[in-house]
Amino acid sequence: MGNDYKERMGGLANRLKSEQPKMPIQEVKPVSKEEAKIATAQLNVWISKDLVKRMKSYGIENELSLKDITTQAIEAYLKEAVSTN
Repeated sequence: MGNDYKERMGGLANRLKSEQPKMPIQEVKPVSKEEAKIATAQLNVWISKDLVKRMKSYGIENELSLKDITTQAIEAYLKEAVSTN
């Protein structure tokens, strides 16, 4: 078994010496530009547990985060408030 191992390793060494290394071909991809991020600020509010549960259920059904739901609700409220003034 020792001779078989030495033969395999010797064959490997000879093969590595005789074969040209295969160079990987690099693919050039253009760098994508990141979209400008809107500056954000933190908002902490206390709301009823029932409202939080309803928001979470709505978010799951519509694949929205609580942040998205809150932002959309505030924007809709302000749009309505500004148009009535």
